[in-house]
Amino acid sequence: MGVTLKNPLILGASNFVNNIEKLKQAEEAGVAAVIYRSLFEEQIQLEDYELSSQLEAYDERNAEMINLFPKIEHGGPKEHIFNLKQVIETLNIPVFASLNAVYKESWVEYAALLEEAGAAGLELNFFSVPRDFNKSGHDIILQQIEVLKAVKSTVKIPVSVKLSPFYTNVLKTVKDFDEAGADAFILFNRLFEPDIDVEAEKHVSPWNLSTHSDHRLSIRYIGLCYGNIGANLVANNGIYEGMDIVKMILAGASAVEAVSTFYHNGLGHATEMLKELEEWMDRKEYDSIDAFKGTLSSNSINDPFVYKRAQYIDMILKSEEYFNPVV
Repeated sequence: MGVTLKNPLILGASNFVNNIEKLKQAEEAGVAAVIYRSLFEEQIQLEDYELSSQLEAYDERNAEMINLFPKIEHGGPKEHIFNLKQVIETLNIPVFASLNAVYKESWVEYAALLEEAGAAGLELNFFSVPRDFNKSGHDIILQQIEVLKAVKSTVKIPVSVKLSPFYTNVLKTVKDFDEAGADAFILFNRLFEPDIDVEAEKHVSPWNLSTHSDHRLSIRYIGLCYGNIGANLVANNGIYEGMDIVKMILAGASAVEAVSTFYHNGLGHATEMLKELEEWMDRKEYDSIDAFKGTLSSNSINDPFVYKRAQYIDMILKSEEYFNPVV
């Protein structure tokens, strides 16, 4: 989306950014860019509420003690912005900012602050957990599109959109965001899913890393989108090895975001991933990423069913063989 990267491997939004030395290690290992962890308005609201509750606990105990801490208030996004600036000043590779806000005004305000901090681009982290039985999915999409337009009209840096796979028609949603001005799409969000500890009978928050097979959903929709929209495509979820990068580029991705593989294998694994990519390109005699990008997208292949079928057609056509096995 107009930002030149030395290779397609990006360190996705994660807690790695809390450690400058870890980020330096990632840069030395070869990652081309970093997505700084998301600025969540909900977290700021919660922290503000908790601070107010603590500070006001002993207010108005008597006429001489109305307010103990009259000048203390929550700093809002200031700490996040300060830390982001430090990362940008430390690294020699592009640093992108990620944002998830609640209100349209907040999206715009925080986007401007992230741009001012020096972010190379923005990643609008769109997702909505349905809580209202009467609100249609179309209304949610329209609200998100209005947010994108408002942010685009405010900042000059490129703006990408990170989507979940849970829209009724992902392709129509991508097209609508594309027409609204999105510079790139990250497919897909990895959302928090609650779990239950049956012995303790309480909700728990599991460590939500992706698995290697999770990248297949990204392959499907990147392969379907490539050549049909103007924005760039970035793959997310289940990118563990160099061959996963190859797969995504063949489907039509310009870059990939990886996180879970670095928790499993260490940040130095980026070197091995890029080595695999380079060796594959040498073996296939490709001298650039563009030389093979999208060659296995839906628009570039003859088989109309590769990306569109969702059932085991071969098994259905040969049902007698599959479902009546000889024992």
